[in-house]
Amino acid sequence: MEMNSGSIEHPRKAFGWAARDTSGFLSPFNFSRRETGEKDVAFKVLYCGVCHSDLHMLKNEWSFSTYPLVPGHEIAGVVTEVGSKVEKFKVGDKVGVGCLVDSCRSCQNCADNLENYCPKFILTYGVKNVDDTITYGGYSDSMVAEEHFVVHIPDGLPLDAAAPLLCAGITVYSPLRYYGLDKPGLHVGVVGLGGLGHMAVKFAKAFGANVTVISTSPNKKEEAIGHLGADSFLISRDKDQMQAAVGTLDGIIDTVSAVHPLLPLIGLLKSHGKLVMVGAPEKPLELPVFPLLLGRKLVAGSNIGGLKETQEMLDFAAKHSVKPDIEIIPIDYVNTAMERLHKADVKYRFVIDIGNTLKQSI
Repeated sequence: MEMNSGSIEHPRKAFGWAARDTSGFLSPFNFSRRETGEKDVAFKVLYCGVCHSDLHMLKNEWSFSTYPLVPGHEIAGVVTEVGSKVEKFKVGDKVGVGCLVDSCRSCQNCADNLENYCPKFILTYGVKNVDDTITYGGYSDSMVAEEHFVVHIPDGLPLDAAAPLLCAGITVYSPLRYYGLDKPGLHVGVVGLGGLGHMAVKFAKAFGANVTVISTSPNKKEEAIGHLGADSFLISRDKDQMQAAVGTLDGIIDTVSAVHPLLPLIGLLKSHGKLVMVGAPEKPLELPVFPLLLGRKLVAGSNIGGLKETQEMLDFAAKHSVKPDIEIIPIDYVNTAMERLHKADVKYRFVIDIGNTLKQSI
């Protein structure tokens, strides 16, 4: 099996699955990780969530993928080694790494614990690291990251369920908190019931909100209300249903990454209501301004969260038993999982059982 070009710099052997080109097809891959530096935490990867962005990155749909590409930024495992200056972790701790492995540490965003908005943040996989090697993600047997970018996974959270919280969980938790949609008694809408949407329902309910799911699929009603605990369900294409709900929501978390109309959603908001986008459609959306003026309404965005908030979110999830619905898969099922993910055929997050199924001898 070929070695990556970075293997000269990094002495520690690693093994994972990588895509070699824009076909996105994943197969076994030998590569290397850096030695554990004095501020680094090394851990054995046990579980890794499959995020929709992995699919975009595998196929270079965002135009910055670097191959070979080892995806995975919902990574959970157990610490195997810590550097001499590491203060927060010890061998045997349960830990996670999300979407970021570095940032500049000197800008205002970094000072405010918003490393996710640092202009120089470094993604967990598929981009150039500070030492000019390429970052490799969690579809692999081991991980090394700077202590600051590692989080504790609380005892109350199983590792497999904790993994998707590191991207899907924080992506909806952060805007619920920042935009003040985390108070009991508020009416919160959630658009789209996929990996992000189902977590938004669970966190909003845990905050005490009244939750309405807005979907194009009538068949998701039972799932939304009966299984996930939403209070009501709107079919976005049903004009009568949407009309009846006009002006009823304090805020909406919109998780849809396909192009879709915003006007009906803005209509659902009360005055001063907030429509927060966390999905990333590939083309610009149409934004009618008049309805914003008529209710002092806000259309906003949000992207993951900083490390401090990610830790808060994990602690909150453990305390309130907020866990994603997951389907655990072996690594050799991952290409099939990607096809299913593309068709939205998963409830609601694939998690790869790295610890038991990633074997060098495949």
